[in-house]
Amino acid sequence: MDKDYKSVIEAIVFASDEPINEKEIITVIREIDGDDVKFKLGEIQTLIDELNEEYKETNRGFRIVRIAGGFSFATNKEFAKYVGFLSTEKSKRRLSQAALETLALVAYKQPITKPEIEAIRGVNSDYMINTLLEKKLIKITGRAETIGRPLLYATTDEFLKYFGLNSLADLPKPREYEEIANDPDFIEQKRKLLMNQLEEEMEKETASIEEASENVENITAEKTENFAAYENNRPQKREETAETESETNYEFSGDEESVEEVFEKNVKDNENEIE
Repeated sequence: MDKDYKSVIEAIVFASDEPINEKEIITVIREIDGDDVKFKLGEIQTLIDELNEEYKETNRGFRIVRIAGGFSFATNKEFAKYVGFLSTEKSKRRLSQAALETLALVAYKQPITKPEIEAIRGVNSDYMINTLLEKKLIKITGRAETIGRPLLYATTDEFLKYFGLNSLADLPKPREYEEIANDPDFIEQKRKLLMNQLEEEMEKETASIEEASENVENITAEKTENFAAYENNRPQKREETAETESETNYEFSGDEESVEEVFEKNVKDNENEIE
């Protein structure tokens, strides 16, 4: 290899949205510079090691690391608390506590069935499993040889990318987890995550209360308008009723006079006949 491809490799890894492996890096280079470009076994890794040494000498805040079988840029561990603060602000992208519990069971006990997950958690896990499947953090790997032949679940490469792992062997061991759980930085980050979750729940509850209050106000306003309209129409109805009663009385009076006239006429006619 005549050309120094260290900077080229650095640019390729930096520009890649996903972890990119040695074979893919070589394919990109050959597509541009031709198939005559030769790489010895492990030469890509050697060049990346040299890049990381340069980053270390110049006190850079990042390195190129192996994730999910490929290479990707990542910030240094000592800056985790600063980068973690940004992560806590992106609450919508986080997994819920229930989803993390389910995912941890799949990661450490894979392949595992839904009944086994529910037996450990003690609650129905349909929704959590569907959520993890939709996020492509777990996958179906087959069926168990037990009664009912339930589906078996395991983690995916997306799971490794999500947690910045190269392989499942990099998962924290139980003893390591205890050390991490007692680490002050971890406790502080956990506290911030819980506070953000509480704030989200409070915002949702506040929005629901405001919506319900607005509905009550709308209903009250509508009833008030209807009552006002009814009150405004009452004088008119009274006038109409009075007019109707007056007309009725007039007609009745006219009928009374007519009867009297007829009666007087009949009396006079009778008197004339007697005479």
